[in-house]
Amino acid sequence: MTNEPAENMHTLQPLVQVKDHNIALLFSNYLQSLGIQAQLKASEDQGYIIYCPEDKISQAKAEFDAFILQPYADKYQQAAWDRSEAVTLNSDDFSLFTNFKENFLAHAGIVTLVVFSLCWLVFLGSELGWAQQLFNTLQFYPQLSLDAFLAEPLRLIGPAFFHFSWLHIVFNTMWWWQLGGSIEKTLGKTTLINILLISAIASNLGQFLVSGSNFGGLSGVVYALVGFVWWFGYLAPERGLSLSKPIVGFLLFWLLLGFVDLLPVNVANTAHLLGLLTGCFLALFTVKVIGINAKE
Repeated sequence: MTNEPAENMHTLQPLVQVKDHNIALLFSNYLQSLGIQAQLKASEDQGYIIYCPEDKISQAKAEFDAFILQPYADKYQQAAWDRSEAVTLNSDDFSLFTNFKENFLAHAGIVTLVVFSLCWLVFLGSELGWAQQLFNTLQFYPQLSLDAFLAEPLRLIGPAFFHFSWLHIVFNTMWWWQLGGSIEKTLGKTTLINILLISAIASNLGQFLVSGSNFGGLSGVVYALVGFVWWFGYLAPERGLSLSKPIVGFLLFWLLLGFVDLLPVNVANTAHLLGLLTGCFLALFTVKVIGINAKE
């Protein structure tokens, strides 16, 4: 650990807070071995905050996501040895609960967690035998009309919370956690709620007009998050919210595969495309029209 003068701290941004000193020190050493300046500072609640330069936040977050999964990997201890700081992790340092809290809960705000939990509750309920009842409750309007909307307005977004398989829900909810959590932490819960509602309505309505009401899943919203983070990172890179080009390329390629019918599963292609376009538009609107200075 490098103890720098307090006046230098203002040039760095908080990356993550961890509870155990050894864990914080080990990861801090690893960041510095990658050429990323890192500093530790004790927090008021007896944890430790790791700071790094603002332009390295995205890279450091990705490294922390990998670190939290395998903190005992040799490369992290090697980084400490290279800096002449031996760090020993005890089994109590990285309990399952601490791992979950530091990596999962710390990344997600309340909106991210509520939507994540709701999707999984619905899915587990469907796996336990209530699939038809839940689908009938959340299904988009079999026939869209003003009367139907006024009677059950939640059906506009309902299909987003119903998933048909384990692969379907794992893919969607983990992307929701990753991208939605980043948006909520950076821009606030109102921005994430707006993206969720607008993209769910747009993608659900578009898919209904193309294929009827038998569809479900959060993927239209996920593609909206992809489009939002992608374009927001391009338009306002100083905010540290971005998506790497390989990931964008992979998701766009996956979208293309759906349209050329090369995937082994049924895909709501229209929902994906409309979600992506909605997210891109909302990023442009957020930066150019309403501005990005305010955060809740």
